[in-house]
Amino acid sequence: MRIHEELKSRSYPNTSTLGAALDVSEKSIQRDLDFMRDRLQLPIEYDGTHYGYYYTREVSSFPMMRISEGELFALLVAEKAMQQYRGTTFERPLMSAFKKIAQSLPDTVSLNLADWDKTISFSTRAEPVLNLQIFDLLAKATSRQQQVEIIYRKPGQKSGEKRVVDPYHLANINGEWFLFAFDHLRKDIRTFVPGRIKRAQLTGRTFRRPERFSVEKTLSGSFGVHSGKDVHNVVIQFDGAVADYVREKRWHPSQTIRNFKGGGLALRMRISSLAEVERWVLSWSGHAVPLAPPELVASVKAAAQLTLMQVAKPRRKAK
Repeated sequence: MRIHEELKSRSYPNTSTLGAALDVSEKSIQRDLDFMRDRLQLPIEYDGTHYGYYYTREVSSFPMMRISEGELFALLVAEKAMQQYRGTTFERPLMSAFKKIAQSLPDTVSLNLADWDKTISFSTRAEPVLNLQIFDLLAKATSRQQQVEIIYRKPGQKSGEKRVVDPYHLANINGEWFLFAFDHLRKDIRTFVPGRIKRAQLTGRTFRRPERFSVEKTLSGSFGVHSGKDVHNVVIQFDGAVADYVREKRWHPSQTIRNFKGGGLALRMRISSLAEVERWVLSWSGHAVPLAPPELVASVKAAAQLTLMQVAKPRRKAK
């Protein structure tokens, strides 16, 4: 890199001056120059008038990276995955870093990056609406272990509630952002949705994140992000119309599947909260039936009856 910078400056360095500057032998410098010219295909030539080396054409960046086909494909997948960070404080630095990586690749590789737009993509059904200033403050406060005062509005509430929190971790789970923080009002770790935070400011205090805290451990018994202190043995029966879709995914680390002759199956899981499972069962439009525990059976039945009542109500036509 030092040799590259000297050549770019057109100061016409030679093996003697470079060796003295880098505290290596002239033979080492010569080997480096040969490598740069022959292996990296850099346009290096010697100028007898100036007694030094130079670039015969402009070189915008130093091709430091040697990358395999598998690594290149993984890099391209990562670039597509960055779409989930669109609109967040991470978008600009991530795109800047990716462009720097692409620029350091050999021209024959970097020029072909655009061709991959037609081969792979990521898509989300609904992008979370974020206040970027609040999200940026949360991200920095989490990294720097700074305490934050927030105004948080729960779904259905007209006004927000003041909370003082120690932000432990920001996580993107299934395309949604969540903040795991110690809530000084509840004296416990709580999960907050950044999109529901109406105002945030630093308190000027710092905190130490507990060594025992782990977001993986916090979510270990949950079906999504909601976790509880109980253990529920969940059994859900799926009919043959959707059974293949269920088999194609691992919905929970504890899951086991029992297949039926008719094509259906029973899914068993041990989870700590039933809130998200209820909504998940209902999303299968009658092709999934909870068998256990009794409280899940009752809640799904009540939700289905409520839906039926709402559909049966007469409605005014939308204009």
